Amino acid sequence: MSTDAPVAMITGANRGIGAAIAAALAERGYRLALGLRDPSALPADLLALDPLVVPYDAACPAAARRFVDASLERFGQIDALVNNAGIGGPLELMPQTPQSDAEMEASLDALLSINVKAPFRLTRAALPALCQSGRGRVVVLASLSGKRVLGLNAGYQMTKHAAVALSHAARRAGWDAGVRACAICPSFVATDMTLRHDLPRHEITQPNDLARIVAEVVTLPNSASISELAVNWRYEPGL
Repeated sequence: MSTDAPVAMITGANRGIGAAIAAALAERGYRLALGLRDPSALPADLLALDPLVVPYDAACPAAARRFVDASLERFGQIDALVNNAGIGGPLELMPQTPQSDAEMEASLDALLSINVKAPFRLTRAALPALCQSGRGRVVVLASLSGKRVLGLNAGYQMTKHAAVALSHAARRAGWDAGVRACAICPSFVATDMTLRHDLPRHEITQPNDLARIVAEVVTLPNSASISELAVNWRYEPGL
């Protein structure tokens, strides 16, 4: 691959949506910097692409700067950032089962740490390099739960609304330097996170579906900015 090829940083790329996005961007000619909590878990097909693999624990405040610095040391540039790593978990305002205050605080802290604070840190650390690119791209894997409140999982919904706001903030902050940002907001996707739901796995959105969307978004010219994309497998009014 050419050393002039663009560089994409991706978190959580060892499986599911992140792995599919990494493969799709590689097909579009991107060199890959992959931030993984467990680098040994990288699939063989992605390892064969000779990516930079960096240990990345989204819960660790110092991980963002280490990931960006390692990417710049290896490639000298960053052209796209895909904030994919995230967690789910039920946290209702009125839980169906008793939950102690300590359990509630732990669940809320985990959701905020991984789904909000981690992508904020990473976007902030990478933004100067994305601005230098002249056509830097930020993609935030949010959720339709960041666009509407349908179920009762308030904790998750709050963090995904914040993730959408982060994408818009990155778009605003880097616009004049050619940065474009998009919040991808899917409903249920056939990943490990949705296994606990009784859903038709062959009908819901697939990781490769989202990968195709992300690859298209990041390769659009600066004159065709898409700020949000709602992706659904079933009909919902307005979505």
